[in-house]
Amino acid sequence: MPSPNPPSTPPAHAPIRLVALDLDGTLLNDAKEVSQRTLEALAGLSQRGVKVVIATARPPRSVRHIYQQLRLDTLQINYNGALIWDPLAKTAFFHRPIPADVVRNIIASAREAYSDVQVTCEVLDRWYTDFFDPRYITETGRLFRPDVIAPIDKFLTEPITKLLLLSNPLILDALVPALGQAYEREVSLVRTEPNLIQIMERQVSKARALMMVARFYEVPMNQVMAIGDAPNDVGMLQSSGVAIAVDNAHPRVKEVAHWVAPSNNDHGVQAALERYGLV
Repeated sequence: MPSPNPPSTPPAHAPIRLVALDLDGTLLNDAKEVSQRTLEALAGLSQRGVKVVIATARPPRSVRHIYQQLRLDTLQINYNGALIWDPLAKTAFFHRPIPADVVRNIIASAREAYSDVQVTCEVLDRWYTDFFDPRYITETGRLFRPDVIAPIDKFLTEPITKLLLLSNPLILDALVPALGQAYEREVSLVRTEPNLIQIMERQVSKARALMMVARFYEVPMNQVMAIGDAPNDVGMLQSSGVAIAVDNAHPRVKEVAHWVAPSNNDHGVQAALERYGLV
């Protein structure tokens, strides 16, 4: 198990030319802010020729204020890799949605078992739902309201970037294995919060998206540092030359990390950049 206490020097590694950052639980503290120390550390990376890429489960609109705060000009990984977004052009660089018929079937299966499951459909950067229930809300839901509230048949006419199911954690405990088994060939399920299931097209992952972004910037993966905290970050860390988990990370993330940084509330990203010579 990696130690949260750094040795005097990190192990040898290729020069880092791209830093991929998860947001919630990693870059952002529990107040959903980037600490001043971390902001200052990241600000110096562009002068070193190091790209900073956000890799998150959030949609683009929920990242915009952070992207602007960091003064980035890079591509952005959203929806766990289902979308690579160009914030400057406001267009999709890459998009791998779920076919509409698969989404309809999943929703029908979930509601046949539990009729009050809340459904959220994200298409690129728009939010569609048939009802809004404030009892179960995502971080994006705290910042924005749905673009469309209508019967599902009215808007489920095109592929869906990400499907979210929200409900009581006990209900989702039962739905995850049932849906996972029934639709394992079509989709992947991620559950990082008790009241939320995130569903993407089966081949979607942060790791695959990061490889595409690194290739676009002509950066080999052994020159990428990835920092994360949740199980959906594991592949991204495994594919990168330098893998960092913050101290509050899930045990699976710590197992694949080269180093465990201080927590997201203790400037973990800044500490990682400093330890690996980027500050």
